[in-house]
Amino acid sequence: MGTRVHVIVIGGPPELVDDAMLRLDDLEARWSRFRPDSEISRLNAADGAPVVVSPVTYDLVSRAVAESRATGGAFDPTVLRSLVAAGYDRDFASLDPGTVASSPATPAPGVSAVALDPIVRSIRLGPGTEIDPGGIGKGFAADLVAAELRAAGAAGVCVNLGGDLRVLGTSPDDRAWSVAIDAEPGDTSASATRGTLALSDGGVATTSARRRVWRRADGLAHHVIDPRTGASATVPWTSVTVVAGDAASAEVGATAAFLTSDTASAAAVLRERGAVGLAFDETGRAHELGDLEPYLA
Repeated sequence: MGTRVHVIVIGGPPELVDDAMLRLDDLEARWSRFRPDSEISRLNAADGAPVVVSPVTYDLVSRAVAESRATGGAFDPTVLRSLVAAGYDRDFASLDPGTVASSPATPAPGVSAVALDPIVRSIRLGPGTEIDPGGIGKGFAADLVAAELRAAGAAGVCVNLGGDLRVLGTSPDDRAWSVAIDAEPGDTSASATRGTLALSDGGVATTSARRRVWRRADGLAHHVIDPRTGASATVPWTSVTVVAGDAASAEVGATAAFLTSDTASAAAVLRERGAVGLAFDETGRAHELGDLEPYLA
């Protein structure tokens, strides 16, 4: 998933952490767009034919389609061709440190081109449509693994996939889980974080325009694609962090809020999802999106 993984397990059998890591390896193998044998890659290469996938992959794509419709297309899992055209055509660690080749941007086709058959668990993508699970996959995986650990006997869990995380149950100090909001890459301020959140059960996710950035002939690009244009989003925010009932919802909400043009619009997006958040602009100023006070430690 192109990121660091941090799993905390409180109580339960000692093998649960190893089980969690094996499960995450399994999900990576199923969902990575950089592995030609993954289910997502096979689906994208099917040229319009239906592909039967595993239950967990079907659930991921089905959730992504539902979330895209719920956000009016602000979150859109069909931006893969736009990402590739922008130059993000391989694992980020393998991108050319110089100038990355790119192609003209075109809008994402949208989830109307995705056909789901729940009876046989098949998915069919319309012409020119490819799925990128990057905007929901880490959160969905965190929710899944956290639930499985609790069901296996853990008293409490935190599954953190590069800052998209889910907490459940007992924390290490038997109080609320403390979740730091990381400073942006390149932030030279004295503090390594921008605040701390406290929650007993829920998800936190961040969308940032500074974590995956590369240089093209026409300037810098980043991985947050505006599906309406197919290009890296041009917005007032450098990052948006969201607190929601689960990690997948927080991750989708962070993307949808990031693609807004002002604080009121970003707050409205999260309010419709029952979520709250914090947006940072180019000056480093924080904009509270909804009533975040109950979650501030």
